[in-house]
Amino acid sequence: MLVSLLVGIGSLVLGGAAAFFLRQVIASGKLRTAERGAEKLLTEATTKHKEMLLEAKEEAIRVRAAAEGEYRERRSELQRQERRISQKEENLERKLESVDRREQGLVAREREADALRDQLQEIKGKQVQQLELISGMSSAEAKQVLLQAVEGEVREEASRYVREWEARVKEEAGERAREVVAQAIQRCAAEVSSETTVSVVPLPSDEMKGRLIGREGRNIRALEHATGVDLIIDDTPQAVTLSSFDPVRREVARIALNKLILDGRIHPARIEEVVEKSKAEVETTIRSEGEQAAYEVGVHGLHLELIKLLGRLKFRLSYGQNVLAHSIEVSLLAGMIAIELGTNVVVAKKAGLLHDIGKAVGHEVEGPHARIGADIVEQWEKTPGVARAVSEHHGEADTTSVVGFIISAADAISGGRPGARGESLEHYLKRLEDLESLANSFAGVDKSFAIQAGREIRIMVKPEEIDDLGAMRLVRDITRKIEDTLAYPGQIRVTVIRETRAVDYAK
Repeated sequence: MLVSLLVGIGSLVLGGAAAFFLRQVIASGKLRTAERGAEKLLTEATTKHKEMLLEAKEEAIRVRAAAEGEYRERRSELQRQERRISQKEENLERKLESVDRREQGLVAREREADALRDQLQEIKGKQVQQLELISGMSSAEAKQVLLQAVEGEVREEASRYVREWEARVKEEAGERAREVVAQAIQRCAAEVSSETTVSVVPLPSDEMKGRLIGREGRNIRALEHATGVDLIIDDTPQAVTLSSFDPVRREVARIALNKLILDGRIHPARIEEVVEKSKAEVETTIRSEGEQAAYEVGVHGLHLELIKLLGRLKFRLSYGQNVLAHSIEVSLLAGMIAIELGTNVVVAKKAGLLHDIGKAVGHEVEGPHARIGADIVEQWEKTPGVARAVSEHHGEADTTSVVGFIISAADAISGGRPGARGESLEHYLKRLEDLESLANSFAGVDKSFAIQAGREIRIMVKPEEIDDLGAMRLVRDITRKIEDTLAYPGQIRVTVIRETRAVDYAK
């Protein structure tokens, strides 16, 4: 850097000198030109041009004086620049000396630091030996104990953070889910279930019971054989009861019996004829109900076989809820949830309408209705994602698609809303008892209470046996056991309460 600075200064000095000499050369040239002109004038007119010669000499003197003045200025400027350069050189030299001193100081400090480090290592080794003698443990054992203590603290800290994040995520997801579900439910108003599992046929008089039985019971046997339905004739006034596990057969028998009562001609041949006509009428009704259901929810282009199976759900019940009405409701709810979530509405509606199509198949096909329904839908419906959502809606398959989650939620909403499904008092009480017994079977549980018609269970734990982290583990374990062992409609909320009370008496 210093060399380049000196080179720059030299170039500057040489440039100034060259300019000065150039101006001298120019001035000399002008002087000579003036002298030659004067000599020429003198030769041409000696006497006449003497004054011009004097003027030329004066001009030459002025030019020389100006050149000398400019030379002096340039020289003074060069001297000033030389002084500044000298000052900068002195400053650079002082800075270099300061840097050298600092380097020497750093080297000395590094030596001191190395010496101190060696001393610290020696002191640390002595302290470790003394600690090992005092504690009776080696350094490896002490490290293991320390790591275990730190691991416990870190695990507890991580559990606390996980619990906080779970609470935050649940709160945010719960708010969004409540918003979506509320929007869907508000737009779908469905009737309360009031259907029964048997059919009662009114009679014009009790005399008709004898005609239905016939001589030696031939009429009732012919009717039961043709329809596959049990005809119960008891002391109920002016009524008979039809009982069958197959609701479609029961509907055929109900229509045939009404026609026989109106016609009055009751004998085995007539019974067979009326039953055949009733079967055709029920088949027509099934197709009509299937088409009406598809039209009601806005699902078009379904295969005829799916329409027929859908219509058969009209005569099937689930916990007292009509399955076809439930399917329509699920389809509408799924469509509205899909709109709120911004996913495919057509696929959601179609999957919601067909999600219980497996219940239309008789007991001769084995397997859970979700898997059966998925196989049927996959055979007749080619829209991507529909069969997958049907198979996922009850947990028989892992729910991975958005539509599968939507159908599961809509199915739970439809089946879990108040008045949707009927349940006998005995079965209801048994379910509550099973729920409380399951909760009481866990260690540390003090009391449990099934509330809200069995849709929530609150569990009081013993605070001296269950801590806060244990309460979080307990609620998960109870939830999993409920899902694995109990059958229930909708969902059950599990709440674990840990309470510590301090009681004293002022005397």
